[in-house]
Amino acid sequence: MPFSRDSVLPHLYVNGRFLGRSVTGVERFAHMVLDRLHDRQPADGRAPGVTILAPPGIERPAKWPRFGFRTVGSGGGHRWEQLSLPAAAKGGVLVGLCNSNPVRPRRALTVIHDAAVYDFGQGFARSYRLLHRTLGRILARRSHIATVSRFSQARLAAILRLPLADITVIPNAADHIRAIAPDPAILARHALTPGRYLLIVGSFAPNKNLPRTIAAFQSIARPEDRLVLVGAAVKSFAANGIDSVPDGVILPGRIDDESLMALYANARALVFPSLYEGFGIPPLEAMQFGTPVVASTIAPVREVCDDAALYCDPEDATALGTAMRRMLDDDDLHLRLSAAARARALAFRWEDSADRLLEAVAAIG
Repeated sequence: MPFSRDSVLPHLYVNGRFLGRSVTGVERFAHMVLDRLHDRQPADGRAPGVTILAPPGIERPAKWPRFGFRTVGSGGGHRWEQLSLPAAAKGGVLVGLCNSNPVRPRRALTVIHDAAVYDFGQGFARSYRLLHRTLGRILARRSHIATVSRFSQARLAAILRLPLADITVIPNAADHIRAIAPDPAILARHALTPGRYLLIVGSFAPNKNLPRTIAAFQSIARPEDRLVLVGAAVKSFAANGIDSVPDGVILPGRIDDESLMALYANARALVFPSLYEGFGIPPLEAMQFGTPVVASTIAPVREVCDDAALYCDPEDATALGTAMRRMLDDDDLHLRLSAAARARALAFRWEDSADRLLEAVAAIG
């Protein structure tokens, strides 16, 4: 049931530490949910129901004039979060949208996006892994926990020893990208033919499975085929034991959102071969354009993509290659999955995510 706009809520204090970082998937979640909450704030000058609390050096975001904003304490990072932030949030509920929060406040909501530090520890530095494993276990006893998928809900419940129902699911969405006008100049720049290239959006992080996927592409590629990797750099190939960028693989480098939207809109398919995810945002972004997905069989990706993807075992290079070749060659399959992708994209909206956040805050009281 949608959140009732007439409900009486406590004041929301937002942990603004994320505003000092680059916008990746976790920070995008925070921005989008806050955008939708801001749309609901009164414009008549009354006291807002949301106040962002930020460490020194972070400027007030111009796009949220109806929110309160306060610079509190000194320093930054985890030290600021644990020592300076709690006192500033007294009298309301402190919301941490990006995997961390102070451990002192009892009236708090913390969004932990996945269980990767516990399940896929090899993807993190030892110090980061130890810190966030410890922090997560403490927050599970001190804060209300939310996450972005039923898969992550189940994993966190098992690891943190919480009842499943005590963890709120607040999904990601991608409907914000409909407001971004694609810039097709990137296709000409890299000699890409619309509908004749495969796209990967991801880095060489271990869970993204790129070396195996590149090898799979090489095994099935014809001279005219292209695989476009957004997010991977040339130096990453050497670090992963690949001497040079393979034929047919295109690296656009750092690109803006308009260029990325053009790549999504004109790709034959998105390839998303992850070994581990908490959600899987790129498939949902691709589906906004009706672009089909060659997807890993892991549970969170199935949760997001449902029947709008061609699935394959991410640890089987032969299966990956076969799926890519089939998506390039089978027009009937492509047409069916394109229609399914457009329909699936409608199931995720940031407006609904904001409602779920407010439902969770209302339950804290």
